[in-house]
Formats: sequence, C-alpha cells, structure tokens
Amino acid sequence: MIQPLLFAQSKGMVSIKGSRYIPLYGRDSTVVEVKNFEIDIYPVTNADFVSFVKKYPKWQKSKVIKLFADKSYLTNWKNDLQLKDSEKPDSPVTYISWFAAKDYCECQGKRLPTIDEWEYVAMADETTKDARVKASYNKQILAWYEAPRSNENKIGEHPKNVWGVHDLHGLVWEWTLDFNSVLITGESRKDGDKDSNLFCGSAAVNATDLMNYAAFMRYAIRGSLKAKYSMKNLGFRCVKDSDLK
Repeated sequence: MIQPLLFAQSKGMVSIKGSRYIPLYGRDSTVVEVKNFEIDIYPVTNADFVSFVKKYPKWQKSKVIKLFADKSYLTNWKNDLQLKDSEKPDSPVTYISWFAAKDYCECQGKRLPTIDEWEYVAMADETTKDARVKASYNKQILAWYEAPRSNENKIGEHPKNVWGVHDLHGLVWEWTLDFNSVLITGESRKDGDKDSNLFCGSAAVNATDLMNYAAFMRYAIRGSLKAKYSMKNLGFRCVKDSDLK
C-alpha cells in the first residue's frame, strides 16, 4: 500500500527535520530545540532581488527610506533596476539591509531564519548532520572565510550538505532574523555601549565550544551589525515553517 505524502515540499526549498542541539552559544549552556522548517536551497540571487524591487519599488536604491538602509545599500547596482557590469545575476545578492531581507522573505510567504535554525543546518557537511567535531569541517570553513569574495562567485558551486542545502559556507555571510540576540543582551540595548566593543574577545565567555572559530566569527559579525547596515559579503536566504510531523 502506498503511503500518502505528509506534506508538499515548497519549490526551491528543502525540509529540515528539527531536533535538539547545543549551539556554540547556549542559553546558559542549555540545549536548544529547533522545530521542523523548510529552507531555501540557495541564497537569494541578484536576479531574484531585481525582480523583487521591480514589484516593490520602495526597496529600489533611489527610493529606499534611509531609516531602513545605509549609504552602501545596493551600491553594486548601476541604478534602480540594473546591476553593474561586474555583478552576475546568479551571484548572491549583497549590500542588502536586514530590513530589506526581512521584507523580501515575507513577501514570498517566508521569513528569515533564526540563528538557531541557520546554525543547525550549517553544522552539517556532505555526510553528517553534526560535523562540528570533524577537524576537516572547521578547517574547510575557515579556509573559505579567508578567501576573498569574487563577483564571479555563483550559487551552487559548493557541494550541498546532507540536508541538500548549498552555499551556507564559502560564499557570503547571511542575515538571520535575530542576528544580534546572542552577543547583545536586553540590558546592553538599553545602555550606552557602542558597536566598537562587540568584537571583544570576552564575548566568547558563553561559548560551548571555544575551538569552533568559524562559528565564533559568525556570531561576532552578527553582533556587530545594525539592521540598516549593508555589506559587500552579506546576503540572505529565507525559511518557512513546516507541516512535517
């Protein structure tokens, strides 16, 4: 007897079976539970974002509200609808603020991934769901991070991981929904601390694995960001909640 499918997997996404795991930064060193969700197979591309700003002109570079994007927003575009010649349509979109990334996902009926969701999928390699104990895994990621980003980098050129997701490492950093929730406490948001102290090494005090330098780098860069910032090597992808039981 053929069993019916439990759910339909969304186009361009793969389903992630949630579980409990210990992230690099545990909440008081506790285990985190990640629920089932779907995630984009690839980062959002330049071509994707061109289509988006055509439909939603408020996110075009000449029209975006300055509260939601800094001066670097889409600086690698010729104008509101065209990329510079050096940029490729199938490269990840970058110079995108958190506000723009969040709205893009929501307009697709999706959302940005949480830090825990992103790290949960990113800790996999081609054969293992949790490859963080492998020296080869961390060495490879660090090598990727040390390599300069090229405008020629295209999505899908790195091997997919065991979940079937490409380019979580080695292409661009990626925005998360709660990008600064780990290194910035509720108290620090209320006080007068400036961004200059967010890369401080003392931020590693709560790390559950101090040897995972690649993951620490991700947490450090996230903690240094503001939602209006846009950067050459910062892009995003979307997720959505799953009906998988």
